[in-house]
Amino acid sequence: MLVNTSHPGNIGASARAMKNMGLSNLALVDPEDFPSGVAVGRAASAIDIIESAQIFDSLEAAIADCSLVIGTSARSRKIPWPMLSPEQTAAKVLAEIDRNKVALVFGREDAGLNNDELQLCHYHVQIPTNENYSSLNLAAAVMVISYELRKAFAAESDNSEVKEDGFWDQEKATGEQVEHFYNHLERVMVAIDFHDPENPRQLMQRMRRLFSRIRIDVMEMNILRGILTNIELRIKNKQK
Repeated sequence: MLVNTSHPGNIGASARAMKNMGLSNLALVDPEDFPSGVAVGRAASAIDIIESAQIFDSLEAAIADCSLVIGTSARSRKIPWPMLSPEQTAAKVLAEIDRNKVALVFGREDAGLNNDELQLCHYHVQIPTNENYSSLNLAAAVMVISYELRKAFAAESDNSEVKEDGFWDQEKATGEQVEHFYNHLERVMVAIDFHDPENPRQLMQRMRRLFSRIRIDVMEMNILRGILTNIELRIKNKQK
């Protein structure tokens, strides 16, 4: 998933990297120049990936049905977030791909993903680079992560071990479900005077980090939403 890509050539080169490693599902979030002949030209024999790419207006819309979202990050944040290496990213994707829809998110060529976008991710992945020259071309970053996925899937064919959470009884909540929960949670915290939107103190960012780390399943999400709804009803009854 490429966010707000400025040069169409990078879209084509990323598609080519994906096809080299056996990946095919490309999503584009608000690309600056697409469709583009430049993208097609750089894609070489991966034109099918370009032609079938899904286009979204926002990252929220793009990940609405995804239960595992991993975003690339080249720098540390004010609030630390669960961080994966490229190898750990591949292992995490491999463990969940059969049960949950996964999104690997790559940011802008010049600035990467912004803080709001990174907070939509369950994990961040950082590609280790030379500290004296850490800037990595977008398509190169896509190739690194795609290569690790290729290695992991190849190794899996010779490995019969049970995957992590292989017997989990519920699907993970999707991005859309989680966003509804965060909106509900913030509304209730405001109603009980626990949260002041005018002086947020990074509260919602920390709540996002907490629940992203836990990775709520659908049943747990329903329980939490039920608790919040019950709180709202009790507040309403007291106000009568």
